[in-house]
Amino acid sequence: MRPTSTPTTTATMSLSLVSRTAVNKRIAVVFSRQASRPLALHVRGVSDAAYVPGGPIYKGTVNDPTTFPPPSKTHGSYHWAFERLLSASLVPLTVAAFVTSGSAYPMLDGLLGVSLVMHSHIGFDSVVVDYLHPRKFPILGRIATWTLRTATVTVLVGVYQFNTNDIGLTELIAKVWSA
Repeated sequence: MRPTSTPTTTATMSLSLVSRTAVNKRIAVVFSRQASRPLALHVRGVSDAAYVPGGPIYKGTVNDPTTFPPPSKTHGSYHWAFERLLSASLVPLTVAAFVTSGSAYPMLDGLLGVSLVMHSHIGFDSVVVDYLHPRKFPILGRIATWTLRTATVTVLVGVYQFNTNDIGLTELIAKVWSA
């Protein structure tokens, strides 16, 4: 059996339906007005003020143009070609170093050590440049860059000392591999 509706509940439901319809019509009118406007007028900030062509330009934000670095042979296509050449040359250099004994060919052992360190430096430098951009992280970016440079020089000195005063990089890897 259906419950019967009283005149009060019927009036309340009718009033609710009418108010929802009026609100929905108002929202539809607002959206249709915005859709008929030119695209440039849709660009607004937090306030509801009209867009002014050639509006305010703030210094130190995304409105500033990007400054182009001066041309350099160490960046761009030369840098990219050097990275690829170094990466490709590591394959035969590593095979040659392990086929021959490291103590018999110290130049090959030294070249492998320097190539591995430079390959690692270029890779970590790419990470620092991509993720710690100086425009966003002016202090942390410089600290990371100089920490990487210091670490690279320290590792190069360590590889040189290890190759000249100890068994060498290839002999060390061969002993660890066979242990």
